[in-house]
Amino acid sequence: MSLAVRVIPCLDVDAGRVVKGVHFENLRDAGDPVELAAEYYRQGADELTFLDVTASSGHRRTMVDVVSATAEQVFIPLTVGGGVRTPEDVDSLLRCGADKVGVNTAAINDPSLISRVAERFGNQVLVLSVDARRERGEQHTRSGFEVTTMGGRKPTGIDAVWWAKRAQDLGAGEILLNSMDADGTQSGFDLEMIEAVRREVHIPIIASGGAGKAADFPPAIAAGADAVLAASIFHYGKVTIGEVKDELRRAGYTVR
Repeated sequence: MSLAVRVIPCLDVDAGRVVKGVHFENLRDAGDPVELAAEYYRQGADELTFLDVTASSGHRRTMVDVVSATAEQVFIPLTVGGGVRTPEDVDSLLRCGADKVGVNTAAINDPSLISRVAERFGNQVLVLSVDARRERGEQHTRSGFEVTTMGGRKPTGIDAVWWAKRAQDLGAGEILLNSMDADGTQSGFDLEMIEAVRREVHIPIIASGGAGKAADFPPAIAAGADAVLAASIFHYGKVTIGEVKDELRRAGYTVR
């Protein structure tokens, strides 16, 4: 685990506005992304993650504008994901102010994208986003956790733990591990999933999906995460970043 635990607000952006729902459905407006980013910076966020939930080329310009405006006033690492399909997409996002870029579906379709991006820009730039859920129906994976796409709606049959390990071997610098079962529910992180991935990878893991209160965060670190990410509880003022860091300190973890 890295020396200091990172606390990362996530901003899901649709057509220039931050939105949030449950299991990526029933999205509702949560504010202006640049204003929210600036507020989280003031609160002491260690990094920010932007996800383009529209993820289409038609909205790429909007996301570029959001990241550029944020980078002008927020001086912490910015990760941007959603609809990234080529090294050229990565290049354009880095040029507008992103520090790291998340890939998901495109890497599933073509795993060589991970190595091509890592070789061109460095491992530290590439974050593999893994939207995983407990397996359902007739699909069976060795770990019991399956990679999904389309906001958790489309199963892939790919073992999530195996995929995280393979991505690490191909050059991913971090794993953003999002529990689709817990996403937006505020019922706590999927600790079993975090533990399963940690046993197989040594690169940093960002735990995502399910945070509902400050007390939910230390168990995710105990399970093996290096960083914790949340959206709704920050956007709607249920918990502040400072309160999360205080809870982590009380649990014995170092925070910035």
